[in-house]
Amino acid sequence: MARKDTRRYSLDELKAMHERGDYVAPKADAPTPEIDEDFWENATELMPSSRSSLHLRVDTDVLDWFEAQGKGRLTRMNAVSRSDVADQKQGPRR
Repeated sequence: MARKDTRRYSLDELKAMHERGDYVAPKADAPTPEIDEDFWENATELMPSSRSSLHLRVDTDVLDWFEAQGKGRLTRMNAVSRSDVADQKQGPRR
């Protein structure tokens, strides 16, 4: 679920905002990234894949390790799984 202060824009909308000079002012404590013209020329729109919810039993030491890395443990666990799937799809290594 999106936060109330989160807005979604298409790539075309973002490009138009950039060309007009429109932007949403960042919060005072948020860093302002420098975005050059090269970014807009090479930007592509990425749509998130759908996700499924499941109950999963994980070894305690594995969960402890991911939790020790800080917030976002489930996102990191998913990224590790995704990386393994991508590796498996490439086939056996020689």
